[in-house]
Amino acid sequence: MSTNPSFASPFPSSTTAADPFAARHGKPLPRELCTESAGMAWSAFEAVYAPSSGPFRLGSWSETKTGPGMWDFEATLGIGESICKTAASAPGPVAAMTSMLYDAGCAMEILSFHQHEIGHRTATFLLCERDGIRLWAMGIGESHTESTLRAMISGANRLQPA
Repeated sequence: MSTNPSFASPFPSSTTAADPFAARHGKPLPRELCTESAGMAWSAFEAVYAPSSGPFRLGSWSETKTGPGMWDFEATLGIGESICKTAASAPGPVAAMTSMLYDAGCAMEILSFHQHEIGHRTATFLLCERDGIRLWAMGIGESHTESTLRAMISGANRLQPA
């Protein structure tokens, strides 16, 4: 009698048919998001997890190092019908954008963070929470920072629809 041990993989397993991101980019979604979005077409996936409409829009973004571990960040945000300049001092862009969104009335927490390189771009997936509501969001950008900020704006728009 031979034994053939079977080991469960810690990595999400998905087929491209079930995982819209894997079907498009060849990389798996986080397990919970894959289950939630199984079988969605790419256009539907983008519309849900990276909405192009909502109360928040990201315009410009800049950062200036101010000292060891600290930066000054400035952003132009569209909030509803208004365009405003906002700023935060923080150790990184996620903390700065969290502060900016909080100041704009959208206090959200990031519970899970995942990134994939897709060619010359980066995709970021966030599990966000606000007032007990948890939702996944996606952002794609030319850099890790841009994709993260886009995902945060997507999360804010999903948690606080127009």
